[in-house]
Amino acid sequence: MPTANGKPVGVIGGGSFGTAIANLLAYNTDVLIYARKQEVVDLINTRQERHGIVLPERVRATNDLAEVVGACQLLFPVVPSISFRSMMQDMAPYLHPYHILIHATKGFDLNGVLEREIEEKGVMRSNLSTISEVIRQESVVVRIGCLSGPNLAQEILEGQPTATLIASKFTEVISAGKAVLSSPLFHVFGSHDLLGAELAGALKNTIALGSGILKGYGLGKNIQAMLLTRGLMEMVYFGKAMGSDTEAFFGTAGIGDLIATATSKKSRNYTFGYRLGRGETFETIADSMPELAEGVRTLKITRYLARYYKLRVPITEMLYRIVFQGFPVQDAMNYLMTYPYDVDVDFL
Repeated sequence: MPTANGKPVGVIGGGSFGTAIANLLAYNTDVLIYARKQEVVDLINTRQERHGIVLPERVRATNDLAEVVGACQLLFPVVPSISFRSMMQDMAPYLHPYHILIHATKGFDLNGVLEREIEEKGVMRSNLSTISEVIRQESVVVRIGCLSGPNLAQEILEGQPTATLIASKFTEVISAGKAVLSSPLFHVFGSHDLLGAELAGALKNTIALGSGILKGYGLGKNIQAMLLTRGLMEMVYFGKAMGSDTEAFFGTAGIGDLIATATSKKSRNYTFGYRLGRGETFETIADSMPELAEGVRTLKITRYLARYYKLRVPITEMLYRIVFQGFPVQDAMNYLMTYPYDVDVDFL
């Protein structure tokens, strides 16, 4: 049946995670999913299928942005961070203040510096926008939220149980998200720390790259545990520098998402790192993946953002050198094992 206000819920993006979100929403409401490609729309509408999963009949697709925005008050944009601003610019003419947007994109938007200029010009906070900031900059929408947590798309599509976090400054946004997403297989937590949830969701992807590299290189759980622990510390350093609280990093959107993304072969970030650790080249891996892992782009941004904030983040630095400069994994390990960490926990 439709939502309480008589409208379906919209999903912007027909990728694996967008499809997973649509599948979850269909427990509670009619769903209209936007996909750019006509063949994707036809596959969903004629065969009720996407990514090998049979979708509920209450899921319908369109490639008309005006239709989905006009039909739905509550929208879930689920597109890669590099495409998010252009998507918002396309949506903006159809959006109104009564719309609610809960995005599920884990990354950053760059402005004032091109991707290819990062190494030369660096990254300042003024060059960086979170996804919720992009929504505010490009539209009249005020009620904005973020969906973050251990949400591996393939496991959700398989019907496995999990939990998530909806973060927003507005309680009504959290309540609206819970109403349409909660089910016996999907528990939804709420938080008002929108910035913390967004940063945790984006930053953990780089640590997942590192975890995959270790596994691909043949190393074990002890060193992986060290990486995740110290990597979480670096996530907190970034968060504090950018003005967020630390709580989000120790909940579902932080530790929860980090563990899932950094230990599963169903994670694009872990898989990218694993293949790199096995000796494949950056170019070979990127060319063979349908979507570049978000952590690759985030790693380049955060390495230079750390320089702007003057942060001590040796894991981020070593991962950057491995991924983008071909630095030997063993040399990076030797550096990290002898790095003069002062204390185990230094942010409480």
